[in-house]
Amino acid sequence: MLRYVLDMSVDAVSPDWTAIYERLHDRARDDLTAAELEALADAAWWLCRVEDSLAARQKAYDKYVAVGDERRAGYNAWMLSTEYGFTGRAAASSGWLERAKRHAQAFPDCAERGFVLYGDAEAAERRGDTTMALELAERMIDIGRACDSRDVVAMGLQLQGRLLVADGRIDAGMARLDEAMCDVLPGGLSDLVAGWVYCIAVAVCFETADLVRASEWNTAAMTWCATLPAGTPYQGICRVHRADLLGLRGELAHADAEAETACHELMAYHPNMAAEAYYVAGEIRRKRGDLAAAEDAFRRAHHLGREPQPGLALVRLAQGKASEALAGLRSSLATSDWPVVGRARLLAAVVDVALAAGESESARAAAAELSAHEEQDAPLLLQAAAATASGAVRLADGEFPDAMDMLRRARTLWLELGLPYEVAQTRVRIAEASGGLGDFDTARFEFEAARDGFVRLGAAAEVRRVDQLADRDARPGNLTRREIEVLRLIAVGKTNREIAADLMISQHTVGRHVNNIFAKLGVTSRSAATAFAFIHGIAEQT
Repeated sequence: MLRYVLDMSVDAVSPDWTAIYERLHDRARDDLTAAELEALADAAWWLCRVEDSLAARQKAYDKYVAVGDERRAGYNAWMLSTEYGFTGRAAASSGWLERAKRHAQAFPDCAERGFVLYGDAEAAERRGDTTMALELAERMIDIGRACDSRDVVAMGLQLQGRLLVADGRIDAGMARLDEAMCDVLPGGLSDLVAGWVYCIAVAVCFETADLVRASEWNTAAMTWCATLPAGTPYQGICRVHRADLLGLRGELAHADAEAETACHELMAYHPNMAAEAYYVAGEIRRKRGDLAAAEDAFRRAHHLGREPQPGLALVRLAQGKASEALAGLRSSLATSDWPVVGRARLLAAVVDVALAAGESESARAAAAELSAHEEQDAPLLLQAAAATASGAVRLADGEFPDAMDMLRRARTLWLELGLPYEVAQTRVRIAEASGGLGDFDTARFEFEAARDGFVRLGAAAEVRRVDQLADRDARPGNLTRREIEVLRLIAVGKTNREIAADLMISQHTVGRHVNNIFAKLGVTSRSAATAFAFIHGIAEQT
């Protein structure tokens, strides 16, 4: 601890934060030197004592100013800007950044100047000036190399990578992030910057649907977090990503426990940091079939500032409230600042919900927008979502051969990505399409595979849904859900035009369903189909 207090270099690595805090916290603040106050502020931050950290750091800043140490005053002003920014206090953050810039002006090639440029680059990014932001990131890297600060270099590379990805230059951006990790992985950075680079790198991986990198870097981050005192802010942030990845990989029980822990860890630091943890918890609980717990988690995420869609809409769909679910999704889609992957997830949910609500045109429109991601160079996750959506729409329209083609491609992609929940969901649709084609052996095999997948996941509600669908498809005629709806309306004497209006589909689609019904039932007239409907109780179903 003494080494850290006496040598307050920007790149100091792995101090004993608990020991520093315990030694300094109970002493009178006026008796502490500027370096000791700075050490106390750092320790308090790492132990999630936010207000203690801010108070101690401001006193450290004041003492550095009093003794004329412009560099350390500038660094602490930047840290105050950063800490206020983490906790959502934008005005205070902006004010301290301006002070940091003023102090760093006299030292153009010092590490503190590099950190200040990070804030300038973020401001340029907010203004939409990506070119300027990238130039500032490059200057950070140059300064870091000139003053031998690996921290500044790594932050500059990470910033460049994130900006390039946001600008659509994904390969170039990920290359910068890979380079930044060269110093992170062997422990060549300070704890503050190592955690910063880890968290942003993994977040960018999620934004670009690069689950392989996300998993690799998150595993490294969790290993690094294990070396820190319990309950630091970075542990909670890394744990959110870990819970998300575990949920995607199908380890739902483990993921649920990790998400719960992350919620508590981040709430202890600052509530606005916990919003994503609650959203991830909601998604995991939705998949497990615990709709009440999922809804509660989404509500808490919303209260903390995180949009609860599409998760909340999918809960509403499972509750049988398709219209309410669709309204929520439409409201979210009206917001223009969704990242590509986030918007794709919204659109995929719109397809499912709109089909359940009988709004075929809305489903087609969402699937059409997703189809832009079907090209080979798109991330696999987006390709899989697009193929699934297209297949679902074609299935609902009775276009079984096309549906099978798209859904089998989707299943292959989900398998390649290693996402078992999505694999099982897609198998259900393949089973329905197979039944529509009269291929009942394949339908049975796909239902069985889907059911086994959901059982392994612990998704009890999905198991029940598969059982219901399999039982429905075993009824006389092996009619699909949509075909049964059409037959029921035929049985009450409605024309194709009237059926199209009732179901909000085209007359052409109705005609195709009628032809499929006649072929499956082996009849040639509406009266014969009506007789079948009454004999088998279809006309009487509600």
